[in-house]
Amino acid sequence: MKELDRLDRKILRALQQEGRLSNIELAEKVNLSPTATAERVKRLTRDGYITGYMAILSPERLGRNLLVFVQIKLDRTTPDVFDTFAEAVRQSDNVMECHMVAGGFDYLVKARVAGMEAYRTFLSDVFLSLPGVRETHTYAVMEEVKSTGWIPV
Repeated sequence: MKELDRLDRKILRALQQEGRLSNIELAEKVNLSPTATAERVKRLTRDGYITGYMAILSPERLGRNLLVFVQIKLDRTTPDVFDTFAEAVRQSDNVMECHMVAGGFDYLVKARVAGMEAYRTFLSDVFLSLPGVRETHTYAVMEEVKSTGWIPV
């Protein structure tokens, strides 16, 4: 895998900022020919630096007003409990992110739901019904101060 140079980094920054740039617009932003730009984007994708593109949607417009973080503690940390938990999380449309963590609990989950009633249903249907879940702690977000997927390049 080739080391990232200054132009690769400029391309990555530009695409993070606006993933819908045409190749010509991107080439102008990074001061390269469209052909050279397209080749670099192909290489960056092939090498795994670019993993996909997506639109950023409005949770409010889509009726997903409540953002919650949930700490999950398991009573057993065995492969079957981990697998069952992971599969339940993958099946839930409400879960945006789920991370196995080191520390005082096992998983940190970020989820979006319509409101508190929908959250109660989600909590009981997805987590509390699973074998191995010992306790949960929920943190409802009152204000999103910063939310970004930006990675410094």
